[in-house]
Amino acid sequence: MKKGFFTIMAAQFFSSLADNALFVAAVELLRSEGAPEWQRAALVPMFALFYVLLAPFVGAFADAWPKGKVMFISNSIKVVGCLMMLFGSHPLMAYAVVGLGAAAYSPAKYGILTELLPPSQLVKANGWIEGLTIASIILGVVLGGQLMGPLVAPHLLALDFPALSTGVDTPPEAAIVTLVLLYVIAAGFNLRIPRTSTPLQPFGDNPFELVRDFAGCNRRLWQDKLGQISLATTTLFWGVSGNLRYIVLAWAAVALGYDTTKASSLVGVVAIGTAVGAVVASVRMRLDQATSVIPLGVAMGVLVLGMNVLRDLVIAVPFLVLLGGLGGFLVVPMNALLQHRGHNLMGAGRSIAVQNFNEQACILLLGLGYSALTTSGLSAYGAITAFGLVVAGVMFLIGRWHKHNTVHHREEVDHLLAIARSDAHHH
Repeated sequence: MKKGFFTIMAAQFFSSLADNALFVAAVELLRSEGAPEWQRAALVPMFALFYVLLAPFVGAFADAWPKGKVMFISNSIKVVGCLMMLFGSHPLMAYAVVGLGAAAYSPAKYGILTELLPPSQLVKANGWIEGLTIASIILGVVLGGQLMGPLVAPHLLALDFPALSTGVDTPPEAAIVTLVLLYVIAAGFNLRIPRTSTPLQPFGDNPFELVRDFAGCNRRLWQDKLGQISLATTTLFWGVSGNLRYIVLAWAAVALGYDTTKASSLVGVVAIGTAVGAVVASVRMRLDQATSVIPLGVAMGVLVLGMNVLRDLVIAVPFLVLLGGLGGFLVVPMNALLQHRGHNLMGAGRSIAVQNFNEQACILLLGLGYSALTTSGLSAYGAITAFGLVVAGVMFLIGRWHKHNTVHHREEVDHLLAIARSDAHHH
């Protein structure tokens, strides 16, 4: 792997670490302010909001500037979101601004991979970046919980600056101040990311053109016989796992009687499983075998239902690891296949933006649905049942769809798989 790859990894790790710790801090901030349950559940869709609204523009933005610079600007936006949260903006508003930074960050982070590395290294690089992102989710969620826990929070609050009234009086606020430092570290790495030789593409001065171009790219990917299957799978996967973070917090409170600090470490357990699954897949799976993992998605949905009967930590931990592991094994080959098709159809930045748009729209819709259901009095158990059934059902349909494609569009599917095979061997 080239040297620049590790700089990207470091920048990505610290930025994502802070994003995930901030999620837990924001949940606790809302809880300590006595906000209703639906507002805490709404953090997930609020983060996704700008990903969906700005999707037509962020891909083109990432292709128009050096990727390192784009990542630096995006990181600065996240810092603004943190400061808003500290200085009295509503946590949901402030968290949406952090989501705005994340939306601009993503196409640059994945786009630079295809500029820096040959296709033969894409599955491996994806495995690394997914694995690292997942590690940062685990550590971030646990870190967020610990920063507000009884061990760390008193020390943070005790740091006093003479002649400077910080106004930081509660554990969540102290945690948020600490997280600003992580974003600053990530920004330092962003500035060290190498310029690649890939020519920059003009941003275009007509926003309607960008929207039309984006809609065209979206349509092309959904019409591609392999692109549609991998896009549908990753969209569902991220839609569910984005919301699963909050559901695990809510479930741990009901089933095990945990507070935010303890429950946050269980979210980490799911993510450990995902990381293991991602690494195993990146070693074992080839690009052209990606569609063989579809049945695992159905199994994952059925497993989610099992959370309803868990009341014992000793069984819950291996169960959650297995749940995460299936997800990781499912998503890595599908992600690589999707990037490979997207890169061939429209270029990296734009295809990532299309992927993000679909995934975040799924997070947004499922999250809004979940918020609405909690408002109408659905319990955590009811929500888990609904989620499990949706996953198993939709993955079953995606499997049928792929079967239909291989029967009725055999030549096209074989041709696309042959391209994937030659791309993987050729380089």
